[in-house]
Amino acid sequence: ELPESWADMQEPLLEGMCFTLKYLGMTLVEKPKGEDMAAAAIHRIVATARVGARKFQKVILTVSPRGISLQDADTKEMVENISIYRISYCTTDKLQNKVFAYVAQSQESGALECHAFLSPKKKIAQAVTLTVAQAFQMALDLWEAAHAGR
Repeated sequence: ELPESWADMQEPLLEGMCFTLKYLGMTLVEKPKGEDMAAAAIHRIVATARVGARKFQKVILTVSPRGISLQDADTKEMVENISIYRISYCTTDKLQNKVFAYVAQSQESGALECHAFLSPKKKIAQAVTLTVAQAFQMALDLWEAAHAGR
């Protein structure tokens, strides 16, 4: 449960805000950002996810000014760590409003990947999106502060 003033809380974000979500999958995308591109990518991921009747991996998604880290909720094993500088877009899907997705450049291949996650509630998907936006702003502020003295 998020407090009303959670958007004003800078401290927890520096440490990292955690969200427990289900990983739906990934698809490659052509463009780094855009609502239509993201909606189409999410649609593909959800359609593929519905076909495979497997259980979705439960992950702990942690958002901080350093980026997004994914940890397996059961094994606590680190799945992936994505630098804030490689993330180009994040959104809550308009149709699938419990789905949060982000687009990032793969460290290995350099390809643009859209990763989608299912949250238990629409409010949580929106909170993840807002938290990532806030992390971007904080990372920018920290970067500007670090480079101001030059």
